[in-house]
Amino acid sequence: MTRPVLEVKNLSTSFFTDDGEVKAVRDVSFELYPGETLGIVGESGCGKSVTAMSVLGLVQRPGKIINGQILFQDRDLIKVSSEEMRQIRGRDIAMIFQDPLSSLNPVLRVGFQIDEAMKAHDKVAREDIAARGVSLFQQVRVPDAPRRIKDYPHQFSGGMRQRAMIAMGLSNRPEILIADEPTTALDVTVQAQILELLRDLNQEMGTSIILITHNLGVIAGLCKRVVVMYAGEIVEEGPAEQIFEAPQHPYTWSLLRSLPRVDEKKHERLRSIEGLPPDLIAPPPGCEFNPRCPFRIEKCFTEDPELEVVAAGQQAACWVTMTKAYAEMGAATITDTRPGAASGVRPPADLLQVVADLRTLEEPAVLEKLAEDPDLLEKLAADPTALEQLAEEHPAVVETLTDE
Repeated sequence: MTRPVLEVKNLSTSFFTDDGEVKAVRDVSFELYPGETLGIVGESGCGKSVTAMSVLGLVQRPGKIINGQILFQDRDLIKVSSEEMRQIRGRDIAMIFQDPLSSLNPVLRVGFQIDEAMKAHDKVAREDIAARGVSLFQQVRVPDAPRRIKDYPHQFSGGMRQRAMIAMGLSNRPEILIADEPTTALDVTVQAQILELLRDLNQEMGTSIILITHNLGVIAGLCKRVVVMYAGEIVEEGPAEQIFEAPQHPYTWSLLRSLPRVDEKKHERLRSIEGLPPDLIAPPPGCEFNPRCPFRIEKCFTEDPELEVVAAGQQAACWVTMTKAYAEMGAATITDTRPGAASGVRPPADLLQVVADLRTLEEPAVLEKLAEDPDLLEKLAADPTALEQLAEEHPAVVETLTDE
């Protein structure tokens, strides 16, 4: 079996702010194989870029990697020294950032900046650097490369600047190229050209690519395997074609339904995902997607699912996979995508509100309700505030609970 070129195991990265710990990446694991293009997809704020920054050791204060391993060439990148990481970054693992204009120095010629990237790592012979810079420009399809390499960043269009960043990333022949939203702010035609360029480079040079994006169309055009992230966690992963054909996590299913499809005979109205991503300082209990999921069940509010195999090569972290949702909840014809709409399950009532309702009842009725609901009894016994409020109206009931 082919050995992975990169292994990320149980990676957790947090940002320690005045408001609390922002758990940006939690227990993320994946592998990248030689010559593979792996897509990482999800909404803004789901942890995609922080995962990439963690791999490259670029997480800045107040951020910190708090757990996990990042294995590359038999080394854990979390444990290597700053100097070793500087040598790996740009030489063995390169990155294309979202905004090429802010990544290039505006007062230095583009060719000079590409040459400096090669000089910094001594991987290319000094006498070959200038010629390689022109060759790279030709490789990324910049017209009139010998002349344009002497231009400044402001003389390049957005697409050309992105090509220059790709050339810089490839300058030291890295084993891994991380492309973080490489088509952001580019028009559709240029997006297609950049994706075609990355595909050709992957095939011709065998460079392993991690493509980070929120655009599933970009994933479909370039990646063989995809990782879907939500609220800092991986919720689904598997072959791209398989996930597009039969997504198993409701979040992936919802993302696909929110995209226009030109290959469908029947054009349905696009369905947005109700609600907002959760607060990563205080994520909801249970499955993080439960406040927005139309297929949630009671278990989703209390237990966080683990990634489990749902098909050959495909994993999902969900108590209600889409196979079950299609069979039992009419997912094929659903038009109402509000939280709990398909399952009819509403969030559990707030405990203090339950106590307020109990206080309006006579004591025998309160005892009867508690006898019928052992879970409520257990929650009350563990919550001093709830007990105190109940004691104001029914002290004998609370005395019975504490005695037990």
